Amino acid sequence: MSNGYFISFEGVDGSGKSTQISKLKEYLEESGYDVILSREPGGTRIGEQIRSVILDPANREMTAVTEALLYAASRAQHVHDVIAPAVKEGKIVICDRFVDSSIAYQQYGRGLGECVRIINGYAIDGWMPDLTFFLKVKPDIGEERIESREKDRIELEDMAFHEAVYRGYESLQEEFSDRIVGIDAARPVEEIFAEIKRYTDMLLKR
Repeated sequence: MSNGYFISFEGVDGSGKSTQISKLKEYLEESGYDVILSREPGGTRIGEQIRSVILDPANREMTAVTEALLYAASRAQHVHDVIAPAVKEGKIVICDRFVDSSIAYQQYGRGLGECVRIINGYAIDGWMPDLTFFLKVKPDIGEERIESREKDRIELEDMAFHEAVYRGYESLQEEFSDRIVGIDAARPVEEIFAEIKRYTDMLLKR
């Protein structure tokens, strides 16, 4: 049995994950918890190298299968090096994206089907978040929010792709309603965080 907790944040680009992750970390640390922040793809030395390959706009010719396998490879290393050890030590891991992202982006967005879940079954080695926050912002709103920054290879995809990803997230929320909490992220930051805090407190009091 693990002593700690694993919390993930999901959503399309521009959904405000980074802001809410930072606020949750601060809140939990002030409450006395040992918190580890991580991200996917990445989170480890090897994973960060894989991340640079996946997101580099120069790699536009990358096939969907190659992309899915690289995400899974980064995740396998991440679970082994960071997530599993930290949770076993009683820490709280907060991760910006996890396996739900691969299902949303590669299964739904790329249309790869069930193979995405199969390959990631090996990657996660039985580890899943205790709680996942899906920050619900429609892709066109997310696009407006990141308009001024330099976009990576995934962010450069067309709106039809991002809309398919969003539908994937909605399907996942319905499928795993006991774990994935949909949060209306079009509201003010503090309103969003109040809801995240409430669900987190419920998890920690189980």
